[in-house]
Amino acid sequence: MRRKKAINPNLSALLRLLKKASNEHKARIWRAVAEYLSGTRSRRIAVNISRINRFTREGDVVVVPGKVLGAGMLDHPVTVAASAFSKQAREKILMAGGKCLSIPELIELNPEGSNVKIIG
Repeated sequence: MRRKKAINPNLSALLRLLKKASNEHKARIWRAVAEYLSGTRSRRIAVNISRINRFTREGDVVVVPGKVLGAGMLDHPVTVAASAFSKQAREKILMAGGKCLSIPELIELNPEGSNVKIIG
């Protein structure tokens, strides 16, 4: 069976950036995020705020290879990088004192990917 390529040009550019960062900085985390994002749309990850709250501590940096949804509460500040955020999720992260970043912004801030958790 032939593997299909992503048609979305933004997604294709993000996948190239992730693989390039992985190769340049020997950071396997970016390759893993690229693998998650290169799957089909029906297999994309959607994570609720409650899951981020459960698996993180104050000050953690998290990458979600998909969309962050607003169900649940967040009671500590975390930095979250994702492909997309719902409006409620963005509001709840900012109200808790955290930051919302895009994945390319996180790569720019932390190219080695040290102390970054993948939640999915």
